[in-house]
Amino acid sequence: MISVIVTSMKTKFLVSLTTDDNDYQIEQAASAAQDVARRLGVEIQIIYADNDSIAQSQQILNVIQSRSGAPPDGIIFEPVGGTALPQVARAAAAAGIGWVVLNRNVEYITEIRKAYRVPIFLVSSDHEQIGRIQGQQFAALLPKGGSVLYVQGPAESLAAKQRTSGMYETKPADVQVKVMRAQWTEASSYRAVSSWLRLSTSHQNRIDLIAAQDDGMALGARKAFQELPDNAARQHWLSLPFIGCDGLPKTGQAWVKRGLLTATIFAPPNAGQALEMLVKAFQTGSVPPEQTLTTAVSVPPLDFLAATQAEKTRLLSV
Repeated sequence: MISVIVTSMKTKFLVSLTTDDNDYQIEQAASAAQDVARRLGVEIQIIYADNDSIAQSQQILNVIQSRSGAPPDGIIFEPVGGTALPQVARAAAAAGIGWVVLNRNVEYITEIRKAYRVPIFLVSSDHEQIGRIQGQQFAALLPKGGSVLYVQGPAESLAAKQRTSGMYETKPADVQVKVMRAQWTEASSYRAVSSWLRLSTSHQNRIDLIAAQDDGMALGARKAFQELPDNAARQHWLSLPFIGCDGLPKTGQAWVKRGLLTATIFAPPNAGQALEMLVKAFQTGSVPPEQTLTTAVSVPPLDFLAATQAEKTRLLSV
């Protein structure tokens, strides 16, 4: 979890994120939030929850209830667990603290906005759209159908559920999906795929593509295949397409350029946008929209993926 506190003589804000072992979360803090904070002339403190929803709740409550200094004017956070901390949100609002949820659609936002005058809203990637794009990538890369090894985020993650739902909306009927779970980190995906590879059934099922719900997990899966002792098996797995999500310039997009990934999906980090909206709300008294969704795009574009795959198939058939 990351929490960012922005401090000045005028305003200060807290941003709480899920883990510091994920390239998207690191980008949320390092580039998105910190760059905006510098531009706006505010200070920020960043804390991480280590993928622990109880720890995240306690960290934020400690800030709200602290008697050692003035509380923040606003809190920006990306939830670890499925509840998105409704009681903590009410405690913040009751204390006059703004509340912004990242990457989660939560029903309590509407209720709390009616009860309190502080800025309360959410900024999120459109996770179902991300899933739909990934399903379309399956179609582009597997025009004759096939089977996908699919690494999902944790079971309690709404983003993981929405990305999966979107994927099933657009994947072709002749593309089958084998699902396993990880924790939004490269290491957790590596462990999950390594454990699966130790099962005899893993060598009996044909897999044509490896996909993950974020780029780090895609790299973790690739690492598991790289460590296979059998050279023929290792080369076979590594010759398959690997695709991920988030598509940050220094990680996912760079990995596509290097050939480690075949494709990714760029989902703009939104902590900076949320911070800018929150600061503006306090400075001007404006009321931000209840929900703001960012737009994701395929990297490379879907038509390029399809054309590249068609050319590859043509060359193999010559």
